[in-house]
Amino acid sequence: MFSLSPTAAVKSPPLTLPSFSRSISSPLPLPPIPKPAIRSFHFRVLSLDAAQPFDYESRLKHQYLQSTSLKIAIIGFGNFGQFLCKTFLRHHHTVLAHSRTDYTHIAKSLGVSFFTDPHDLCEQHPEVVLLSTSILSTENVLRQIPFQRLRRNTLFVDVLSVKEFPRNLLVKYLPQDFDILCTHPMFGPESGKDSWAGLPFVYDKVRIGNEEGRVSRCEKFLDIFAKEGCRMVEMSCDEHDRYAAGSQFVTHTMGRLLGEFGLESSQINTKGYETLLNLVENTKGDSFDLYYGLFMYNQNALEQLERLDMAFKAIKKELFEQLHQVYRRQLFGDSVEAERVSTQKLLGNGAPLLPPSDYESQQGS
Repeated sequence: MFSLSPTAAVKSPPLTLPSFSRSISSPLPLPPIPKPAIRSFHFRVLSLDAAQPFDYESRLKHQYLQSTSLKIAIIGFGNFGQFLCKTFLRHHHTVLAHSRTDYTHIAKSLGVSFFTDPHDLCEQHPEVVLLSTSILSTENVLRQIPFQRLRRNTLFVDVLSVKEFPRNLLVKYLPQDFDILCTHPMFGPESGKDSWAGLPFVYDKVRIGNEEGRVSRCEKFLDIFAKEGCRMVEMSCDEHDRYAAGSQFVTHTMGRLLGEFGLESSQINTKGYETLLNLVENTKGDSFDLYYGLFMYNQNALEQLERLDMAFKAIKKELFEQLHQVYRRQLFGDSVEAERVSTQKLLGNGAPLLPPSDYESQQGS
């Protein structure tokens, strides 16, 4: 066995370090750091050919609507004004409204701007101002319109049932530069509720400027009714009133007369009777102010009323004369017929044989 002396030191072999041929100050090459993979996205418009025409067509449509649309202010937004408004909107026109009664909620539901003050309405500079007031209130309404807030050549249109009266008022109150178009849609919310096709629309271009824009504006307005299928009738205001007194006024008179008479429907109605019931139905919705206006502001209406009265009296007279002949036959029998034949033989013209006067009786005695 070997024993180690406690004083003996254990010597390790010297540690040999690797020698570096390069300077320690030189940087050591580092391995490359891998970069994360980044996905690149490439977008391609696959429907370019389809999208461009669609956008082009939509812009063309927008430009067309702008070129053909009008800004129309309706003064008198009652039953008839609202009736016309719905058609104006369907033709992509902008509609403003003003009335003595507050129709704000109804106008909002239709997409119409309602103005309680006529000054605010006129400051919107409508191209067309349409009067849809009652005949009786037309002059008072015209006096309250602030014409100075409108454009200098604004087009005024009335839709009253008489024509000479509003024409004279418009010529009297409107500034000279304003255009005037008198119209009468000869239908209403009842008769035109389903379609305007074939219904007459009467108009008179009382005063339209020669400029292309003013002529075009008038035609755009008239085109609304033409596109709805109305039968367009250009007629002077006085000629309209002459015809209307014999048609519209008589129609309203008979409708009101039969309404007062109290027609009642039954299971055995004839077609003629149904026509009378429809007449009463179509006229009873109109106010008495409208009927009174047709009478008061159409100088031909009184003549028609007198003719109706004379016609009714003539029919009554004819009926009672026939009844008188029946009673005479019952009283005198065949002698009445013999007397009639004898009279016709004596007087060839069929005139009744007059009884002799007292003087002729004395001369014959």
